[in-house]
Amino acid sequence: MAPVEYAVAVDEYLGQAALGAASRRVYRISLTGWTWPLVGKPVPEAAARRRAVPPVVPLALLDDPATGGRLRGALTDRAARTDARTVNRELSALRSAVGWWLDQGWIAADPTAGLRHRPPPVLTAPLTAAQVEELLRLPVGVREHAFWRLLYDSGAGAAQVLALDASHLDLQRHRTRAQPGCPLPGIAWPEATSQVLRWLLAGRTSGPVFVTGRRAAARSADRYPVTGQARMSYRRAAELFTTLTRPLDPAGRGWTLHQLSAARGADLAVTTKSS
Repeated sequence: MAPVEYAVAVDEYLGQAALGAASRRVYRISLTGWTWPLVGKPVPEAAARRRAVPPVVPLALLDDPATGGRLRGALTDRAARTDARTVNRELSALRSAVGWWLDQGWIAADPTAGLRHRPPPVLTAPLTAAQVEELLRLPVGVREHAFWRLLYDSGAGAAQVLALDASHLDLQRHRTRAQPGCPLPGIAWPEATSQVLRWLLAGRTSGPVFVTGRRAAARSADRYPVTGQARMSYRRAAELFTTLTRPLDPAGRGWTLHQLSAARGADLAVTTKSS
């Protein structure tokens, strides 16, 4: 018998899908995010989305001829607010679930027909020194400030910085330790950044440097064992960065982590030419 509610259909789909625990969680977040567009409501942003109770959606609504148009509008709006990779992942999750529901005979129409993945973004210019100064003056938490400082001062990629554990940091020498298991041997940063990292870690000597309020699975290696907090994901870090920098961007779209990490190399190139 076909489930009546969309949320139940999501549970059934995820229950049979060949996905790991982390991928299943990402799919659930993506599929839950579509509930607001399905009933013609805007998706809550950032932290508000995590706290919001999704609307109850009858699964039969997916057969409504108007549903495709609502999803198309939501896709356009989402693409204006976040990166193409995230938008495409969310669309792929919905398409996969819809395909399985069609195979089960639970719905008769494909509301995602005609929806297209977003093209890869054109690489934008690195942030200027003035823009980095503006960024570091934003009234944000110590986690964001430490992450942005480390990303800019080291010139390393965001995914690599997010993979750091507290044990990888040598805060006396302002660099990572050269030891097995350290994803970034040899990166360095100024003393001021080490001070911000000390505030962030507050004595922690193990677990991920950058964690979220979400608790990870008990056996996950990507967690701080004392509190169970999970390592911050690239998706969450990128979404936060773009949202928080939107007021600084004249275009109103917000900046990307790539622009910040590339800014260090651009500054060094300018310095070299000037010397």
